[in-house]
Amino acid sequence: MSDERLIISADIGGTNSRFALVNEDYEIVRSVSRRTILYKKDEFVASIITAIKDLGGNFENIIGLSLGIPGPIKDGGYVVDLPNIHIQDIPLGDILRHEFGLPVFIRNDAEMACFAEASLGSGKSYRRVFFITISTGLGGALVTDKNFDETPFEIGHTPYTYKGEKKFYEYFASGTGLANLARMYDLEINNSLHFFELVVAKDRKALLVYKEWLAILGDFLAYIKSNYHPDIIAITGGVFNSKDVFWNDLIKLHPDLNLQECYFFQNAGIIGSASYGFSMLNN
Repeated sequence: MSDERLIISADIGGTNSRFALVNEDYEIVRSVSRRTILYKKDEFVASIITAIKDLGGNFENIIGLSLGIPGPIKDGGYVVDLPNIHIQDIPLGDILRHEFGLPVFIRNDAEMACFAEASLGSGKSYRRVFFITISTGLGGALVTDKNFDETPFEIGHTPYTYKGEKKFYEYFASGTGLANLARMYDLEINNSLHFFELVVAKDRKALLVYKEWLAILGDFLAYIKSNYHPDIIAITGGVFNSKDVFWNDLIKLHPDLNLQECYFFQNAGIIGSASYGFSMLNN
């Protein structure tokens, strides 16, 4: 029997969810991916339990479960609301502790990813590390001196008005938000990848939407700068699969900000959940 200690880490997304066995060197030993169940609370919870069982096997050396969830969380791992998954009020921490008999740690997914960047990644040499994910939703978190004391609450839902539409940043700037923004200019897109393909092809409407999308992201970054004073902003998310199209333009909007690609890229949530879990168990 190996003495390697492992955590089952999860990054629950609005489209897909990833689960991984992670060791104390923050190496992903094994991982699985599942389509996220939307709208159906019982099926959503059952899918998480099934994925953990599939990954855990006989659960040898597994010392805890640590999950990043895309919504606000109360003490004990109670899930208040998952806006992009369209379900609310889940005592997920209690359910998982009862099912597996292991310590369970649950935080907002952006907080988990930010913890990885602040502790192990691009922000490890800085005090104030802000993390942004641009994916199905738009999320963010702040870690200061390795704690969450000042982290914002669902920053993607900060009110924002564009062309008379009183919404929030996520409505216009996330992967899903790109489709909302494009429709305002009579452009239909399948997803963010399709949109950036149109930009590369110099589609007239797509170029116009792209300019507006960048401006909205620029306003979002300015809001973060003025309210949270980050030393570094690490960015990732599903939309970042098209970063070669927009990254340099985004940097030019705010040369005064220390914008960096997330060190762990798409693994930020998985590594963040694991590192947070190990830190809680070791304290």
